[in-house]
Amino acid sequence: MTSFEKAFETLIGIEGGYVNDPTDRGGETKYGISKRAYPHLDIKNLTLDMAKKIYFEDYWKACGADQMLKYEVALELFDTAVNMGQVTAKMFLQEALNLMNRDGRSYKDLNVDGKIGPATLSAYRACGNDRILLKVLNGLQFCKYKEICEKKPSQEKYFNGWMERV
Repeated sequence: MTSFEKAFETLIGIEGGYVNDPTDRGGETKYGISKRAYPHLDIKNLTLDMAKKIYFEDYWKACGADQMLKYEVALELFDTAVNMGQVTAKMFLQEALNLMNRDGRSYKDLNVDGKIGPATLSAYRACGNDRILLKVLNGLQFCKYKEICEKKPSQEKYFNGWMERV
């Protein structure tokens, strides 16, 4: 089983089936694929195979998970990309790496642009502590969920579920 297949199985266990909750910011959703993100798709009739293809191309590869050395980091980026968008996931990685660079002594600060290029990959390899990196990524994810709930209290009903992802 590839890293993507393993991550996909984990994600599907979290995302589940068809939901059309009018208070959910994603709108109509199936397997975590939202009508908001894919307005051209018939979400209700989306198959698991179609979802898997979307996840591989538009999330796994797009967020840089395929370039991570550790599965746990790849899974974290992938899950964050699915729940918050792939640009946000990449920006979280860049922010985390900037926080971990020992004030520029380990590597230069990255431009937090949401693009995984040679500088981000080099910084990731130089960071050398995936355990702390995961904690920082989870902290950033928590802060974003908290911000969403503070700005729109109606979203608090999703907070406990979001925290399962952190």
